[in-house]
Amino acid sequence: MKATEVRKTAYSMPLTSPAYPKGPYRFVNREFLVITYRTDPEKLRAVVPEPLQVDEPLVKFEFIRMPDSTGFGDYTESGQVIPVRLGKEAGGYSHAMYLNDGPPIFGGRELWGFPKKYAQPSLQVDRDTLVGTLDYGPVRIATGTMGFKHVAVEPDTVLKALAAPNFLLKIIPHVDGSPRICELVRYELLDVALKGAWSGPAALDLRAHALAPVAELPVLEVVSAIHILADLTLGLGRVVHDYLGASGRG
Repeated sequence: MKATEVRKTAYSMPLTSPAYPKGPYRFVNREFLVITYRTDPEKLRAVVPEPLQVDEPLVKFEFIRMPDSTGFGDYTESGQVIPVRLGKEAGGYSHAMYLNDGPPIFGGRELWGFPKKYAQPSLQVDRDTLVGTLDYGPVRIATGTMGFKHVAVEPDTVLKALAAPNFLLKIIPHVDGSPRICELVRYELLDVALKGAWSGPAALDLRAHALAPVAELPVLEVVSAIHILADLTLGLGRVVHDYLGASGRG
């Protein structure tokens, strides 16, 4: 293959059979269980990179079922998102994510900088309870429960929350192990078609693990919970802060 062909065709590895297709990435019947909890403010601020700022010591623990996604297939995801502010703009910072499918791990890390690792999350209804779990290997590290569809939530409130920007710390090393890319990335959810949203009583249990330290942001109090069903497109990102500067792009 000539160098001109490589430049023209290459967008992901492997060259001749990329691990994921080009976007856009549309999700149908994407289902969220999001449990918001209060945590230790000092531990929270220690993991949020500047220039992002934390106003309240809150964390959103998410369990997300994605049964129909363009290019990524059928998978489930779980992790922690921290409410933050960049200047006057409020949004969410993805602190940790765990999922059970290769293409969204590869694409999520390479394109946006999602902090994804392989694990086994699940989200399902058990009679009267919505149950989310997260296993890292044989160890159960998170269990979230919520009463199933107890109270309908006003659509405008949910759409406003889904429209808020999201932030990621994209880190790609150079071939010698030094940092090649270290950027704060902003992205949004687009073309959201909300199919329903509900709240209810909720509980969240986190357990310690050396390689999946979700419990290092401890649950001090469950503040709220929401169950959302929607179709949406995952928008591509843009860089809002370069930690290495122009010299870091060599």
